[in-house]
Amino acid sequence: MAPRPSRTWVSPPETGDEAVLAATGRGWDAWCDVLDASPVRDDGHGAIAAHVQAAHGVDAWWAQTVALGYERITGRRLPHQQPDGTFSMGASRTVAADAAGLRARLEDADGRAALFPGQATELRSRPGTRNVRLALDQGTAEVALTPKAGGRTTVAVQHAKLPTPEAVTRWKQYWSAWLDGLAS
Repeated sequence: MAPRPSRTWVSPPETGDEAVLAATGRGWDAWCDVLDASPVRDDGHGAIAAHVQAAHGVDAWWAQTVALGYERITGRRLPHQQPDGTFSMGASRTVAADAAGLRARLEDADGRAALFPGQATELRSRPGTRNVRLALDQGTAEVALTPKAGGRTTVAVQHAKLPTPEAVTRWKQYWSAWLDGLAS
């Protein structure tokens, strides 16, 4: 069972207390105390991560994790919120579909219209790039297609530049239904 925090957390960090303690030598409450007392506490994500790395000898990946966790715990960043203030979310599913055929539909205006009825889309990536990037009514979506055995494809969608947490909730529902539709 996770230790109970001694402070009020606005939202929980993505990484558990035990993992951050094992990797950095401090749990979340200790990191919050250290960062609350630091000169960079209000200087943004990059400055906090750089301080954790330089002043406390934490490697870059864990310094990013500590900075993000601190921002979540103290309310400087909400779940799914990016450093620029927008929000993002992701969804994925393995479906019975040919990756090349699905990619061709995503890159074709008529194919997209069939895949996204009632949703305006604009292709933002060049044909042949690794992932297909689309502009939508709200934000942009990047669709990664990974072929699997037996004519199956893992479809992973990362939707960025959403304006609010409520938009994240709406788009999570949209993408879940969309992926379910591809699966059937």
